[in-house]
Amino acid sequence: MIENMRSLPRAVSAAFLAAAFFAASAFAGNEQELSVHFDKKIRDWDGFGVNYVEAPQTRDYKKQPQEYGGFSTLSEAKRAEILDLLFGADGLKPGLLKMFFDPFHEGLTIEGNDNSDPRKLDQSRFDHKTTTKWMRYFAQEGLKRQRARGADLQIITTLYGPPAWTTKQKFVRGRDVDPSMMEEIAEYIAAWVKFLRDEEKLPVRYASIHNEGEDFSRWPTDGTWGGYARHDYNAYWHSSLVAKFLPILRSILDVNGLQRVGVTPGETSSWERFIHYGYAFALADDPRALASMGLITSHGFGGPQQNTPMGVEHLRLRRPELHAWTTSMTWGKMDSSFLELVRQQIYSVGVNGVIPWATLQTDDWYGGDPNPGTAIRVDRKGGYIVEPGYYYFKPVSRAGQPGMAVAEVVSANPDIQLMAFAANGTKHPDAFVVVNSGARNRDVRIRLTGSKAQTFHAYQTGPRDRYRPMGDYTVRQGNLEITIPTDTVIGFFAAQ
Repeated sequence: MIENMRSLPRAVSAAFLAAAFFAASAFAGNEQELSVHFDKKIRDWDGFGVNYVEAPQTRDYKKQPQEYGGFSTLSEAKRAEILDLLFGADGLKPGLLKMFFDPFHEGLTIEGNDNSDPRKLDQSRFDHKTTTKWMRYFAQEGLKRQRARGADLQIITTLYGPPAWTTKQKFVRGRDVDPSMMEEIAEYIAAWVKFLRDEEKLPVRYASIHNEGEDFSRWPTDGTWGGYARHDYNAYWHSSLVAKFLPILRSILDVNGLQRVGVTPGETSSWERFIHYGYAFALADDPRALASMGLITSHGFGGPQQNTPMGVEHLRLRRPELHAWTTSMTWGKMDSSFLELVRQQIYSVGVNGVIPWATLQTDDWYGGDPNPGTAIRVDRKGGYIVEPGYYYFKPVSRAGQPGMAVAEVVSANPDIQLMAFAANGTKHPDAFVVVNSGARNRDVRIRLTGSKAQTFHAYQTGPRDRYRPMGDYTVRQGNLEITIPTDTVIGFFAAQ
């Protein structure tokens, strides 16, 4: 060919060669630009999770009870349907569960304190049941379904807000923690965890100390009132306070026989705030706080700039074995863009688990929920609908089962996102997820390494598909070829 081209004009010859070179390069590059490597483990995976929210905002539960998740409005049959959708064999198959607990378990004034010694717990003085009935029901019934299919749950429980009398302001949602009450707050957490483990028989694995406690702007500058009703419970937990509190909580849990329950540093609004508001630095610089910590946690709200790995990496420099969970994040528009945010948590931040915001939602959020996406919408009239968010979440939540490993993926195409989970010695099949968030359909070839499977079962979710079975795809010469429509996710599960 080169010999024959000598007779062509020099410019034409050069153009032809350049075109041939770029065409060959593009073809060679395409073979490598989309790939999944099950033999290249990034980190252990703890699972995806769900979250039932019951009483998140009301300042006076007796006058204005609140049940945001909506189970109280449904029949037993409807509740069972939802539980099966989430925890059943054909459901989301979560491995994690988040449970909030509100400020009302130990009275509104100091007279409600169980006793004067925070290291001696008197459970008879706590009311753990009134404001948590449906959240506990959700957890118990979900756990039954998990164990019926041979799985389990790891539960993280988060202090939504401390009792009013443990704040300087002495009212519900007081801004500032009273330093003299830190052991009492630790006892409050320990009492709830012990109740869940000993009486409810729920596998609580971690206790988290605050909900978005970094956001001081949710109160007036002088802290004289509790902020607007649209805000959910929290208090202001600045970074040095968190570092000081972790060893206290660790000690109180240990005294009450809860040594197996790990402590987390609470949940800032985003991973960006976890580092830039000083939390990762304060924890890393305090040896007692660092030693007390059992899990790194934060919410994962925001876009790519907020999904930074800096805080997680800073702490793992000192304790490489620490796992990290994103304990709340937006469902976005409940489309393929939601899965890009999930991917960022896993591959950008570097977490071992992801729990989106409230899995069930009603309209009982004062002022309207600022994160209205969800999996299931309860209408408070006895019915519910399954939202698109459920079906977009389903391929990835089923793919990433507890005990698996996050596997290396490569995608040079900005419209195509990949997530992959290797079996890692579990009974679960190698699995990967392909997302097309672009404006047109795509024909893609994905290179697979490290899996013995030659066939993958496929399930598709898109604007017109709801986790629709797509049949089997065969791996040929190490490649799997598919056509993926726009705004669509396909989950692939190795045939066993």
